[in-house]
Amino acid sequence: MKIAPPSCEKCFDDYKDALDELQEVVRLYKTAPLDAKMQKKVIRTFELTHELALKTIAEFFKKQGRQHPFSGSRDATVEAFNEELIDDGKGWLDMIIERIKFNPLYTEDFQSEFAEEIAKKFIKLLENFERKLSKKLD
Repeated sequence: MKIAPPSCEKCFDDYKDALDELQEVVRLYKTAPLDAKMQKKVIRTFELTHELALKTIAEFFKKQGRQHPFSGSRDATVEAFNEELIDDGKGWLDMIIERIKFNPLYTEDFQSEFAEEIAKKFIKLLENFERKLSKKLD
C-alpha cells in the first residue's frame, strides 16, 4: 500500500511543531549554556527543524506546480530565497555549512559554538521562515 506524500500544509504544521520545541529547548539552553547535554539537545532539535523546513520548501514548490527536484539543500535554499520564502539567503547557507561541519566526533568546543549560533542566529532565521510562509499560504 502506497502512502501519499504529506501536503505542504501538513509539512508546515510539522515544521511549526518542531520550531516550537526548538524555541523551548533554546530557552532552557540559555539558562545553562555550558551543559554539554543541553548543547546536544539544541543541535538535534535544530537539525530536525531545519530538515522539516527544507521538506516544507520542497512541498511548497510542488504545490505551486514547480516540481523540479532539488539536488540538495543549497538548491532548495536558493530557490526559497528567490521566491522570498526566506529573507537571508546567506544566513541559510551558513546553516547548511555549519550542519555539514558539525559531526558528533568533533570536539565539545565546536559543539558549544554551534549551539550558540543556533540560539543567537539560526533560530531567528527559522522563525522568519515561519512568518513568511504563513503569509504565502494564507
